[in-house]
Amino acid sequence: MVQKLKLEELNRIDVETFKRVEKIPLVIILDNLRSMHNVGATFRTADAFLIEKIILCGITPQPPHREIHKAALGATESVDWAHEKDINAAIADLKSKDYEIIGIEQTTNSQIITDFTIDRSKKYALILGNEVEGISDEALPNIDVFLEIPQLGTKHSLNVSVCGGIVMWEFAKAVK
Repeated sequence: MVQKLKLEELNRIDVETFKRVEKIPLVIILDNLRSMHNVGATFRTADAFLIEKIILCGITPQPPHREIHKAALGATESVDWAHEKDINAAIADLKSKDYEIIGIEQTTNSQIITDFTIDRSKKYALILGNEVEGISDEALPNIDVFLEIPQLGTKHSLNVSVCGGIVMWEFAKAVK
């Protein structure tokens, strides 16, 4: 008979170990997100895949906040994060540290994520944009590559935290 594993059987690491373990060379930039639930869910997913850091830009809500914690379930304590008011300052800083900047956005030159070759020797920063407006227009010229997730239904976009989860998984499985 199949049984669900108990929490103690999952052998998860604690926060102190998480802080010391090698991370995937991937930074997530949240650009002007409105929803605290999307922020919290992104933290939780970043914890699951050992993401290096989250940068909260513009109006994106910051921990600590009860609504972020509801979805993050403590991941704001494990995942490193910072706030940067200006997304272009965050991008410039990451580029100076040799990160390739990838916008997750449907554009005139975006490519399907599965057609993009993830180079294990590179460091990447993924930008997830506002729930309605997407990535800030002023950031577009500073982004190296645009990727999109194929969609087959009637809707033209995914929830930002769902999109983030898919993209983080694509990078995590390619890099680990």
